[in-house]
Amino acid sequence: MSTPIRASSILPGRREDIELHTADGLTLVGELARPLDREPVATLVCLHPLPTHGGMMDSHVLRKAAWRLPALADLAVLRFNTRGTSSVRGTSGGEFDNAVGERYDVAAAIEYAEFAELPDIWLLGWSFGTDLTLRYGCDPAVAGAILLSPPLRYSNPDDLAVWARNGKPLTALVPEFDDYLRPDEARERFAAVPQAEVVGVPGAKHLWVGDAETVLDEVVRRVNPAVPVPLPTTWDGPMETGDVSAYADRTVASFADRPVPGPSVD
Repeated sequence: MSTPIRASSILPGRREDIELHTADGLTLVGELARPLDREPVATLVCLHPLPTHGGMMDSHVLRKAAWRLPALADLAVLRFNTRGTSSVRGTSGGEFDNAVGERYDVAAAIEYAEFAELPDIWLLGWSFGTDLTLRYGCDPAVAGAILLSPPLRYSNPDDLAVWARNGKPLTALVPEFDDYLRPDEARERFAAVPQAEVVGVPGAKHLWVGDAETVLDEVVRRVNPAVPVPLPTTWDGPMETGDVSAYADRTVASFADRPVPGPSVD
């Protein structure tokens, strides 16, 4: 009997707690989720929203990707807390560094995926995570990147130029009512990257509340196009239930009245 897939649904998969080790000596906590009984077709390395505003590896879109996509789309999903960030999984070493020291965090995640021989590595950045992707993610091991709600706050035209020269696939999913960058302006800014695809999502907002399924469909469409979308909304096999209440107060929404820090200035 089919059961609806809900926010708390955990579909079958192989999940293990992992640690990443950065070049500057920090230990970062994370999780790797893989399909239960087969090898993944491709890999998502997830970079979460701004930790000073509640972003973490359990931010809802990334959590749902890890709980659903190994079963629904044959994907491996690697998510972790950047330096100084806490979640139920634990707290990563170090302190938030305004997208400077985080370059080592991105490199450590990519290195882990390579060492684990995970296939076809894609970066999935959300908000602050998109800036990390643009600044530090155009790595030889990376096949492409998907950006959710890119604010283009810590990244700059030189970062876009790197992606333009490299030619790797780059997709930006931009909410119609985003707080920082809306579709028309995003198309202007990303015009510097000829291969960049900007997808405006009608009715959506920066936090993607109520629109996570749309995001996951668009991600799968690009990372494993052999899988039909929209993805199923029901599941016929075993299913666990996760404790989403543990994350309820740790979203960027709960910090919406706090000013967003800008890049550090030398």
